Amino acid sequence: MIRKIGETEIQAVHRAACHCGGVQYELELPRGIAEPRRCDCSLCRRRGAIVASVPLAGLRILRGREQLKLYQFNTMTAEHYFCGNCGIYTHHRRRSNPDEYGFNIACLEGVNPFALGEVPTDDGINHPADRER
Repeated sequence: MIRKIGETEIQAVHRAACHCGGVQYELELPRGIAEPRRCDCSLCRRRGAIVASVPLAGLRILRGREQLKLYQFNTMTAEHYFCGNCGIYTHHRRRSNPDEYGFNIACLEGVNPFALGEVPTDDGINHPADRER
């Protein structure tokens, strides 16, 4: 569990926002950030975000729900959300665990994701759900 990134303490309830601030949300992170990771699927490779996950009830949109845009592809299971104004990816409902949201660590207030150091990469190219079709 990561409880501090650089000089930023990860709060039990931590605020997050897109670049323009139009979408603001909070995440329940009582133990900090668990298992930060990247993914090498076609979408994640292009957006380059470092993500972690929370249960669906652990992410609350505070402002800008109407600005969120949805993008889906391939199996149409995962729901990728981004700000329709500034284009920043904020979170997604996970394909491998639809009971969780993955969130963009770079959207956390005060967090520089480059301070994480080495981050493991999941094999999204060979996702198990792709073999089931």
